[in-house]
Amino acid sequence: MTDAVRPVIAGNWKMNGLKASMVEFEAMLRGAPEVLYKTDLLVCPPLTLLATFAAKAANFGQEGSRVVTVGAQDCHPGVSGAHTGDVSAEMLADAGATAVIVGHSERRADHGESDAVVRQKAQAAWRAGLTAIACIGETQALRDAGRTLDICGAQLEGSLPDGATSANLIVAYEPVWAIGTGLTPTAGDVEQVHRFIRDRLIERFKGEGVGIRILYGGSVKPSNARELMAVPNVNGALVGGASLKAADFLAIAAGCP
Repeated sequence: MTDAVRPVIAGNWKMNGLKASMVEFEAMLRGAPEVLYKTDLLVCPPLTLLATFAAKAANFGQEGSRVVTVGAQDCHPGVSGAHTGDVSAEMLADAGATAVIVGHSERRADHGESDAVVRQKAQAAWRAGLTAIACIGETQALRDAGRTLDICGAQLEGSLPDGATSANLIVAYEPVWAIGTGLTPTAGDVEQVHRFIRDRLIERFKGEGVGIRILYGGSVKPSNARELMAVPNVNGALVGGASLKAADFLAIAAGCP
C-alpha cells in the first residue's frame, strides 16, 4: 500500500448476476462495516442490476455512514444519440453509479477498443461526474517478450486524458494472462509494475499522481489478497469471479493492511 492513500476493493461482476444475486449484495452490505474502516468497497454489477443495487445501497444503514458504492462496467463516449444498445455515462450516473470501468482487457479484445476509445470513455465518465477506473495490462506473449513495461506505459499514455486527479481516476493493472486463469505474478513482479505506473502518474500529473489509486487485478482471491495488498503502491484490487460471493469479496477486503 501507499501511505495516506485509502484503498478500494472493486468487484467486476462481468456478465454474471440475476435478480437473485441481491442476496449476495445484501450480504456484502451487512458485512461491509467490518472492513469499511480501512478500505472502500465498490461493486460493478451488470447493467440490469445497477439501479437496483444502487438504490439498495443508498437506503442501507444510517444516514451519512459509509456504504458499498456501485459502479458500471462500461460506457459510451457520447451523451446521447442513435447508438442502439449503448449507455452513456450520464445514464449510469442517473441510475446511481459512482464509477465506471473503462478499457478492461475483455473490452479491448472482444470489442477492439483502442487506447483512444478508452480515453474518450474516461473523459465521458468525468463529464458525468463519475470516477473512471482505467484498465491496463499485457498479454502472455508480450510478457514473454519482455515488453510488460513498454505496453503498460503506452496504454497509460494513450488511455488517460489530461486532467486526472486522485478523485476522478483509478488505474487498474490487470495482466491479461492472469485474469481468470488462477495464475498471478510474483509480489516482486507486481511491485515493479506498480512502481512504474506510480512514477508515470507522478511524471504526468505531478502531485495528483501521488494519490491516484492503483489497483491490482488478475485472479485475486482470499488466499492471495493479503500478500498482494501488502505490496508497495498496490492501493486495492479489481476483483473478478471472487467478487460474486460476499464471503470471498469481504475476505479480500479484510486482507488490506
